[in-house]
Amino acid sequence: MQCHYCDRDATFAPESDGIRVGLCDEHFREQFEELAETEAMESLREQFDVDRLE
Repeated sequence: MQCHYCDRDATFAPESDGIRVGLCDEHFREQFEELAETEAMESLREQFDVDRLE
C-alpha cells in the first residue's frame, strides 16, 4: 500500500469504518503529533491519568 500523502510505501494502515489509509513513517508521525495536540487527546490523558508517575 502506498502512503496517502506521498509516493513512499506505507508502514501503517489505520482503519476507520472499514476504510484503510496508508501512511509512511514521516506522515504517521505528523498525523500523530497533530492528534496529540487535540482536545480529545487531552481528555483521554486526564481520564487515564497518563502523566502520573508510579
